[in-house]
Amino acid sequence: MENVSRVHGRGAAEVHALRGVDLAVHPGELVAVMGPSGSGKSTLLTLAGGLDTPTSGRVLVEDQSLGDLSRKHLAAVRRRAVGYVFQDYNLIPALTAAENVALPRELDGISSRAARREALAALEEFDLFELAERFPDEMSGGQQQRVAIARALIGDRRLVLADEPTGALDSTTGESVLAVLRARCDAGAAAMMVTHEARHAAWADRVVFLRDGGIVDETGVASAESLLTGAGRDSGGPVAP
Repeated sequence: MENVSRVHGRGAAEVHALRGVDLAVHPGELVAVMGPSGSGKSTLLTLAGGLDTPTSGRVLVEDQSLGDLSRKHLAAVRRRAVGYVFQDYNLIPALTAAENVALPRELDGISSRAARREALAALEEFDLFELAERFPDEMSGGQQQRVAIARALIGDRRLVLADEPTGALDSTTGESVLAVLRARCDAGAAAMMVTHEARHAAWADRVVFLRDGGIVDETGVASAESLLTGAGRDSGGPVAP
């Protein structure tokens, strides 16, 4: 991101969701994004993934400026290169778990048989193989969350964006999901993860703190916990847990 700002509304209703953000996430790197509610964390992810456009500044994915792409080309980049884990899962109710996970690959022109093989392998990675033929309303919230993550990671996703990916999961399952995300980065993907948990941020290479739409601090994970338990608890600190 190069000097990225996002303004919603006009006049008295104007809200600055992001203000002049400069941020680079490199292949092999997992970046945790933290900050109080309303600080711009989710906006940061939607802009990074091309789901929204900045009011000013540029967003580049693999040296391509998303704002310069046609709608068709942008959709292809989002579908092939970017994996997005939404807070509300966004599973299609009429599709089974396997069909939900396979859908991005089928839209890319992969045969249904090959897409299903990849989907089953992705579900197995998250211990969900036995749920392959279940529909979303037949799964718990945590199971739906893991299916959504499997869908985000299927194929060659070189940028992974995760908005509270462990929010509906117990601690053990959450750690296993973070281990998979960490492994994808170690294999060369770039990833950004919004989290409120210092123990989850400890999986990251770098922690970015947002407040009022701007980056107020960047730190390695070694000092993240001290920021959260010390100055971050005061109103003048970089982040409120």
